[in-house]
Amino acid sequence: MQQRLMAWLVDYDIPNPDWVAVMIMLGLIAVISVLIHLLLHRGAVRVLHSLTKSNQHLWHTALFERSLFNRLAFTFQGVVIYVQAGLWLPEDSFVRQAVQLLTQVWILVLTLLTFFAFLDTLLSFSKSSRLGRNLPLRGIFQGLKLAAAILITILLISILIGKSPVILFSGLGAMTAVLLLVFKDPILGLVAGIQLSANKMLAVGDWLEMPKYGADGDVQDITLTTVKVRNWDNTITTIPTYALISDSFKNWRGMTDSGGRRIKRALRIDGTSVHFLTDEELTRLRKAKLLSTYIEQKIADIAADNAAQGADLSSPVNGRRLTNIGTFRAYLTAYLKTHQHIHPEMTQMVRQLEPDTNGIPLEIYAFSNKTGWVEYEGIQADLFDHIFAVLPEFGLRLHQSPTGSDFQAWVKDSR
Repeated sequence: MQQRLMAWLVDYDIPNPDWVAVMIMLGLIAVISVLIHLLLHRGAVRVLHSLTKSNQHLWHTALFERSLFNRLAFTFQGVVIYVQAGLWLPEDSFVRQAVQLLTQVWILVLTLLTFFAFLDTLLSFSKSSRLGRNLPLRGIFQGLKLAAAILITILLISILIGKSPVILFSGLGAMTAVLLLVFKDPILGLVAGIQLSANKMLAVGDWLEMPKYGADGDVQDITLTTVKVRNWDNTITTIPTYALISDSFKNWRGMTDSGGRRIKRALRIDGTSVHFLTDEELTRLRKAKLLSTYIEQKIADIAADNAAQGADLSSPVNGRRLTNIGTFRAYLTAYLKTHQHIHPEMTQMVRQLEPDTNGIPLEIYAFSNKTGWVEYEGIQADLFDHIFAVLPEFGLRLHQSPTGSDFQAWVKDSR
């Protein structure tokens, strides 16, 4: 076609036929490029836009918010211009070399941007799946973007200086120590992200507690170099990603996934209020639905044991008797088993700890069946509200240090 055009220009005595032919070819390339641009952007991309718009919102947002198809179209246009320049422009023409050089740069840059858009699209899709939410994909994708950017930069430099990229790669090997120093944090973050992902140590949405960095809240984002945590006071803490590998942290995901949150709190009983139950107290406590069976069975067992030993019950130190604190412990055990917000398949225990100067600790150890913070605190408060209210029914008192009102009462009584 070049030869025919040149012959036609020579036949009509067109001045400077070489430059005129080149200009005609450039105009033809421009016209074809514009037509392809209209066909792709006003045709194919719009059709895909309308098809995905009628589909789920996630598809439409993921595919078009990141301009994936637009960048693909521009990349294809660059390839078309490069091919046209090779077909229609003279081989030894400076214009051809310039056009092909510019289109090579165009293709490499748009390929890089298309790859970025593709990774961002995958990241948007991953948010809709449980596996994607559990993996630190943002950090991994940022590492891939960094590696791709370095590769494309080397290829661009090799094109512009007209040297083989192998030479640049060999020189890059000599600068390994410098590169490791410059990209230390991204490299450590990439390795940490892979370890976090492989070992399922952390994911977006997990409750992370790391006192060393003042972090206590939900993980909002995991990037190549940092982990962003929104604390419960709505402040934001950023932690180096590699610190999650080198230091220890607490992930509360196991508690959330188990469906039970631990209640572990002790109330301290005044030791002077502990005594054997009297007949009057036993009669009153028998009316309690949760205690009636326990008391009847326990009294029968104690009576049989005392009769077998021939115990002289005229002295309180002889034989076995029911105590108010033991009966109270049995009541709490039965109460936990019937509580609608205590997890029935997890450990339930009421245990007595070692007494000290602050009384006799009686610890409640159980798990609520709600793991949300507000619900959990409400369940725990309701549980101990009932315990504090029912405590006097067993003749027990809470231990607490004397206050100003106690001292005033003592002074008043002493008068």
